[in-house]
Amino acid sequence: MTRPPLSERLRPLLTAADGPAAAVAAVRGAERAVLCRGPVDENSRFETGSLTKTFTALLLAELAARGEVRYGDRADRYLPFRLPGPPLTLLHLATHTSGLPRLPPGLLARAVRSGWLSNPYAGFSEGDLLASLRRTRPRHRPGTRVLYSNFGGALLGHVLARAAGGDGGDYAGLLADRITGPLGLSRTDCDPNRPQVTGHWHGRARPVMLMPGLAGAGAVRSSARDLLRLLGLLLDPGSVSDPFLRTALTEVQRPRLGVPRTGSRICLIWNLRPRPDGALLHHSGGTRGFTAFAGFLPASGTALVALNNSAPTPLAPFVQAAYGALGALGRGPVDPDGPLGCET
Repeated sequence: MTRPPLSERLRPLLTAADGPAAAVAAVRGAERAVLCRGPVDENSRFETGSLTKTFTALLLAELAARGEVRYGDRADRYLPFRLPGPPLTLLHLATHTSGLPRLPPGLLARAVRSGWLSNPYAGFSEGDLLASLRRTRPRHRPGTRVLYSNFGGALLGHVLARAAGGDGGDYAGLLADRITGPLGLSRTDCDPNRPQVTGHWHGRARPVMLMPGLAGAGAVRSSARDLLRLLGLLLDPGSVSDPFLRTALTEVQRPRLGVPRTGSRICLIWNLRPRPDGALLHHSGGTRGFTAFAGFLPASGTALVALNNSAPTPLAPFVQAAYGALGALGRGPVDPDGPLGCET
């Protein structure tokens, strides 16, 4: 039986997007398709929210491959002060086992003052991130429990920038030098001043999201083309000539721990769901104006990107639809539990 063209399989997902513009893209073996709706194309830049953390994980793996850091390094080895209590490592930050809360203490109060309904994180700086860390005590001993943390993702980006010789605020430059530049991701960066799609929240246009203190957790913008290219390289790390990036692309996919009672595993930031036809790795993200999803199945050479210029709703139907579409493209049964929501 002849399978429907890839574009036909993607069309329902494009329809599921509730924003005025969307882009979905997929690769399955030698097939590739990109579909867009609204005033966008495959090169249009969308805010990706927590998909940023997958880039931060790739940075960690790249620095580790070079020997500049080790996964077991204490985070405070690269900070201007020592953290009390049990060691908090880079691997803890990259697997959401740091014990840090979801958001830095003090961020919400500052966000209300700086514009909760407009740009809630604009007034939270790198200095504020470190000040919050000084007064934070982990919710649990690092390494003992999974607790999703934007705070941890932002701290990891800050620490890696310091480890590479910067001052912690150099995440965007480090990402360009080590990841997006070498991999040819010309539409991917943290720059809020480059042209991008306008986001929407409850049907209203939103200003460009500013995240100066949380860059490593949510500041990356990217396009359907760039994200699909990155997923293609994750499917085939051997196609990358740079040995450090080749190692990094492999390392981010390696399971590091299991999530109790779910059967899921956590790699370096990527979530992994075991399936009869092979592992499904995925992550999603959202900002005040955008929803994003990316996932891939190495065994079948399948990957999918879904971008929507509308903020995620509580049940994240667009993310759920993207996850289901990816599972269907992988020729196996769709996991009825779906992903673990939208990481924002």
